[in-house]
Amino acid sequence: MKNKFYAYIQNLQDQIVAGLEAVDGIAKFREDVWERPEGGGGRTRVIENGNVFEKGGVNISAVHGKLPEAMQKMFNVGEADFFACGLSLVMHPKSPLVPTVHANWRYFEMYDDAGNVINSWFGGGQDLTPYYLFEEDATHFHQTCKIACDKHNPEFYSKYKKQCDAYFWNAHRFEARGIGGLFFDYCKETEEMKMGDWFSFVSEVGNSFLEAYVPIVEKRKNLPFTEAQKTWQEIRRGRYVEFNLVHDKGTLFGLKTNGRIESILMSLPPHVQWVYDHHPEVGSEEEKLIKVLENPKEWIAL
Repeated sequence: MKNKFYAYIQNLQDQIVAGLEAVDGIAKFREDVWERPEGGGGRTRVIENGNVFEKGGVNISAVHGKLPEAMQKMFNVGEADFFACGLSLVMHPKSPLVPTVHANWRYFEMYDDAGNVINSWFGGGQDLTPYYLFEEDATHFHQTCKIACDKHNPEFYSKYKKQCDAYFWNAHRFEARGIGGLFFDYCKETEEMKMGDWFSFVSEVGNSFLEAYVPIVEKRKNLPFTEAQKTWQEIRRGRYVEFNLVHDKGTLFGLKTNGRIESILMSLPPHVQWVYDHHPEVGSEEEKLIKVLENPKEWIAL
């Protein structure tokens, strides 16, 4: 399974990079291939200063070795060997009218002393972080997620949408990071879902990413915007940074397993503002966004 999934994310990285380069029209992704001293490595692809994308990355990695002590405590296990691979992406657009997007699809295995797999699971998801709320964009993103889920289980969309709202919650701010999408983790083999079934589901979601995001970018990328709207985008990006550094499990895992720092922190936007005690104007489009982030809503009929 690990070889099958790693081959899948290598191909998916190529597809997504090609799709995003076509949307940008000017910038190309720079590639860095790196190795992890303890075992494994990855292929980082980063785009900067483009026509549409100010900064973004589409990264894959496959790492293995002894499970670090911090991760042993997290998983409540003793010494063990592990393998983990995944694709992680974040795209920060120039225009405040185009949403930031994040996605991740991953696979994990643990082994006993004899090298036998003693635990394995899939995880992942995709979520949208707008700076200005276009409800039809949120509906499109969630509808695409639901279509992918429904091919495998009619209960998946509702379940993983709720998990996404719960996970991407900036608890110290009492608000969501964005308008959500899907989040699933520890997807292990059951009588109903074998590991092959989970692979099919996760790859279905991965394959839906460009359809979920690109039409939104195409619709919004050429709209005019003001300097005040750009300032609001940078203030909201501050909340994005806070979540990634305070709450995000992926960032924590990368740092605890001696991952490549440049690849882990690639998710951070280049221009951010922290304005003291900032509140949007009452009745404004900015306040409209905040109200939705404080109370996550259903974007499509179930």
